Amino acid sequence: MKHTCIAAATLALLLMSCQTSKNQYYEKHLVFPEGATVEQKAEMAAHLTPSPQQLEWQKLELTAFLHFGINTFTNREWGDGTEDPALFNPTELDAEQWARTLKEAGFKMVILTAKHHDGFCLWPTEATRHSVAASPWKDGKGDVVKELKEACDKYGLKFGVYLSPWDRNADCYGDSPEYNKFFIKQLTELLTNYGEIHEVWFDGACGEGPNGKKQVYDWEAFYATIQKLQPNAVMAIMGDDVRWVGNEKGFGRETEWSATALVPGIYLRADSINNALGLRNKSEDLGSREVLARATELFWYPSEVDVSIRPGWFYHSAEDNQVKSLAHLVDIYFESVGYNSVLLLNIPPDTRGLIHENDAQRLKELAQYIERTFATDYGENSNQTRTGKAGDSFEIAITENVPVNTLLLQENIAKGQRVEAFTVEASINGIWEKIAEGTTIGYKRLVRFNDVVAEKLRVTIDQTRADFDISHTGIFYASPVIEENGEGDVAIFMPQSCMIGNQNAPEAIDGKASTAAYRNGLAPVLIDLGEKKTVKGFCYTPVAEGNTDGTIFRYNLYRSDDGKNWENVIHNAEFSNIKNNPIPQFVSFEKPIETKYLKLEPIEEMNGKSHTSVAEFGVMIP
Repeated sequence: MKHTCIAAATLALLLMSCQTSKNQYYEKHLVFPEGATVEQKAEMAAHLTPSPQQLEWQKLELTAFLHFGINTFTNREWGDGTEDPALFNPTELDAEQWARTLKEAGFKMVILTAKHHDGFCLWPTEATRHSVAASPWKDGKGDVVKELKEACDKYGLKFGVYLSPWDRNADCYGDSPEYNKFFIKQLTELLTNYGEIHEVWFDGACGEGPNGKKQVYDWEAFYATIQKLQPNAVMAIMGDDVRWVGNEKGFGRETEWSATALVPGIYLRADSINNALGLRNKSEDLGSREVLARATELFWYPSEVDVSIRPGWFYHSAEDNQVKSLAHLVDIYFESVGYNSVLLLNIPPDTRGLIHENDAQRLKELAQYIERTFATDYGENSNQTRTGKAGDSFEIAITENVPVNTLLLQENIAKGQRVEAFTVEASINGIWEKIAEGTTIGYKRLVRFNDVVAEKLRVTIDQTRADFDISHTGIFYASPVIEENGEGDVAIFMPQSCMIGNQNAPEAIDGKASTAAYRNGLAPVLIDLGEKKTVKGFCYTPVAEGNTDGTIFRYNLYRSDDGKNWENVIHNAEFSNIKNNPIPQFVSFEKPIETKYLKLEPIEEMNGKSHTSVAEFGVMIP
């Protein structure tokens, strides 16, 4: 009897707690009571809200990434830390040109790679000599961080910094306590000497130090430093304010929950809980009721979608004609900003220290397209608040007899994210026709559908976690954009034959990236050009979707005239960032070579597995 009374009392308290949750809000984080049902969890999840900093961050919508540093001058994506600082010498660096270009293109914030994996610092840090202070630029008295921050202040842009935790130059890297002190010193400089910082961007890159030991980052100390010095800044990716969407293609999830069960990586419990839930950044489902049923806690952890305007992240002159087309960027905008995310678009300054003309022109075209599309709202009463329960509908009258094809929906996320499914219908000559359907809304959802001329649209909220609260709507016409060929003029020659190990691999040279050759072991890729040719580089295309096992990360490359005697061309190189950005890897030689055979020898697979895969292999010819 005593145990029964205790159980009854516990259940009563639980029900009272969940009932109270209907009027109680949880900022940024909540823990579910033990034994809560899915319905009770959903009610609590509906009242999870962003912090003030997260709410302001979400409103930015468009932010810019500027990858600039020693890699700009070595033509690499990832440096190894041995670069001579004297190589950094931009001839016309103009941070105001960067800020002005981005401001005119509609961006609200700029994030600079103050330090990438090579350890080269764009400010005169006292922690190391591997910085602009040791370069000939401005006789060692320059400071890129300062110049850009001042330019951002002038043009009304918020400012953020990327500081790579992985430092391939620091001798103390791998000596975890010492390097953490070193890193906090650099972080403190950035957060102390340049005024207000709005976003601190960390990735989780981690390698071995000179001592062969893997660095263990003190994320709690890093986070505490940010909270102390820049309490209004959001901490992105390896933080609990902003979440990486899970790819570098620029496209978010159609179902994007800001209220997610994914535990941010800075918490010690992250790996164990995320593994138990089967969740990771790339998971398609991070917050459905099915996930809630298994979760014990929930975070307001909105997604940021990062992508580069070019194939690579740093500037490479060979990519001047490979800037993403307007049509591609428009799709990215609709499937990032329009999918409840913030778009972080990378625009890498060139060796002059300027945003290249081709990039600037494309940004101008994108800004004009967005402005033109959303200049005229054909919907009536766009700022009217619409509230209701699951199954309720609301109508939006269309003010002009013109084609429309885009619906804007925004939830009042200051009160949480609630909508789980909705349907859109159009009244055409008095008859309702279904034209679209969707799942989550969040801060902003842009619903695209075929052109219709209608009197009004009707939105039915089919499923919601609590009473929905739609704060803004809009109806627009987005004109079609003709796709352009943005691949440039790189001439690719497909070899006569390819072998991986001792087996033929025709899938690797069939011109179709959708097919791939797989082999067990780290097997060499042997290419026969059919006859001796002048070759200026090669292109390795990894498997981008599906089974990515075998993707080559480190490699050697050899040439031969007879297929027996081999000469080394490239030693111990890497396809930088290939795991997160599995695009064709173009590698140019310092000078063209004459050869009949090439051999790509894998040294390391991207996940440390003993497999080899090739989607395509081609050679670059003059």
